[in-house]
Amino acid sequence: YGILETAVAQGELMGAGIQVARGGISLPPKCFGRRELKEGGAPVDSDTIFLVASITKPIVAAAVMKLVQQGKLSLEDRVVYLIPEFGKKGKEEVRIRHLLTHTSGLPDMLPDNMELRARKAPLSEFIERIYEVDLLFEPGTQISYQSCGTAMVGEIVERLEGVPLRDFLKTTFFDPIELEDTSLGVQEDRRDRVSDVKLPGGDFEYGGQDSDWNWNSEYWHSLGAPWGGMFTTTMELTELLQVFLYGGKWGENRLLGPATVAAMTSDQTSLMPDISEPDKLAQCWGLGWQLRSRSLYGDLTSASTFGHGGATGTVAWVDPVSQVSCVLFSNDPTGARKFRPRVSNAVAGSVLLM
Repeated sequence: YGILETAVAQGELMGAGIQVARGGISLPPKCFGRRELKEGGAPVDSDTIFLVASITKPIVAAAVMKLVQQGKLSLEDRVVYLIPEFGKKGKEEVRIRHLLTHTSGLPDMLPDNMELRARKAPLSEFIERIYEVDLLFEPGTQISYQSCGTAMVGEIVERLEGVPLRDFLKTTFFDPIELEDTSLGVQEDRRDRVSDVKLPGGDFEYGGQDSDWNWNSEYWHSLGAPWGGMFTTTMELTELLQVFLYGGKWGENRLLGPATVAAMTSDQTSLMPDISEPDKLAQCWGLGWQLRSRSLYGDLTSASTFGHGGATGTVAWVDPVSQVSCVLFSNDPTGARKFRPRVSNAVAGSVLLM
């Protein structure tokens, strides 16, 4: 914890919260710095709600995997079978498996991403634009991070279930394990506990500090983007991680089956025959979860470690070998870049002392 305390004291981080758990037992969360942009603003507390950005992706992946285990679809299903409008410009061969492993060939962000956000486009317009984009490569031949793929996963869930994705996540995952502060999009009665994000200046991809469509805007808070719009606390995400550490169960509640969790948290991309060996070595994906990311999970976690990072300065990981989970939320994307692996090292390196 001294790493974060020093970083905040020296002005390298605006604010952060961390919680570590082992064997189902959680240490109390620790909080550092402030959650408001203004100097002397409110401090980060244990109930501070963070925009976790792309940590949203594996949770959305879990939603579609819930449907897979119910027999409502298969990972080998072509997306066009479920969403006919998607079948344009070579996308006919994209399968659900490709969306979950970043092998679809879809771009990360839409070419007109900034323009869509600047005019506060609804989520439906982002989806419609994905129908029109060209693939960057043939599905299943490369690994390339793609938020557009997760957007399509969310659309698949909505079409099959007939309810908004945010509602499906709430009733299927958040409510059963009593996560009151976790939601896709901000809950109106909790806005006063949401941390600001310290954004870089200039022509920033997600809107500079002075824009009315950046991560701190009412627009982004309400959009509920499947690829990056989840809000939660360190304590509640720690609880959610336990579901994946313990085969889909939380207490007496079973959210996912053991086989489903095993598939999500095991190496899927190394099994794809058309991906080059250098590409497989550079990054490794389960279904929604990223494996073996040294830049996020540090140098001392096991090869079985799975987790995800977020562009707002967040990271969460689980090491099944040591049964340790770590949730580190920062509100300072630039500052967090070097501290995420360092803090992960400190957590993994102290396991024997816990």
